[in-house]
Amino acid sequence: MTKPAALSVKKISKHYQDGSRQIDVITDLSFSVAAGESVSVTGPSGSGKSTLLNLLAGLLELDNGDITLQLKDKTFSYRTANERSRTALRRQHIGYVYQFFNLVPTLTVLENVRLPARLNRRRDLESHASTLLAEFGLGDRLHDFPDVLSGGEQQRVAVARALLLKPPLLLADEPTGNLDAENSKHVADLLFSSCREQNISLVLATHSTDVAAMADTRLHLDSRLTPDKKSL
Repeated sequence: MTKPAALSVKKISKHYQDGSRQIDVITDLSFSVAAGESVSVTGPSGSGKSTLLNLLAGLLELDNGDITLQLKDKTFSYRTANERSRTALRRQHIGYVYQFFNLVPTLTVLENVRLPARLNRRRDLESHASTLLAEFGLGDRLHDFPDVLSGGEQQRVAVARALLLKPPLLLADEPTGNLDAENSKHVADLLFSSCREQNISLVLATHSTDVAAMADTRLHLDSRLTPDKKSL
């Protein structure tokens, strides 16, 4: 039985202007992701992976088409939303994991993970941060600062931070690209299993064929930007 889509991407397009020349980065792209399922986005540099994630995060405006995200009480349409609404969506309902961790260096591990709860005034979730870190094997690093952690540990902190609000959508941009093989597998396992267990839709951009193969569906972007689905 096919699950209903939590994230729907419907014939979206995005282009940039280079002087008088129009550069089409994404053209008429459509796909969907159910709650708890994952899509890996692969393709060479310049194929539009980061642009796609930025569109899904509401950081860029669509030129055509629409993206909808199913929230608890409504369906959010990116096409009709203004910048303020998209910013609120990103802060409250989207987790984001970056290649270079993006941890705040002046905050401890625990403070970094608690940050989304503080920004959204969700005091009920602040205590969950330490539980999440313990589950990720970082229970003894709560009061350390990011600069004394290994790359793998920093990325686990970043994943925990992205998961704290239990968002309906989690985006990951090359989350293992800065890690060795052992840490890459550990972080990828945590990311996919956590999203699956918490019913979070995951869209992950990666150059790693091993990480891409872990997703339910693979979306390959090339010069034609055509999807190559592994499974439905």
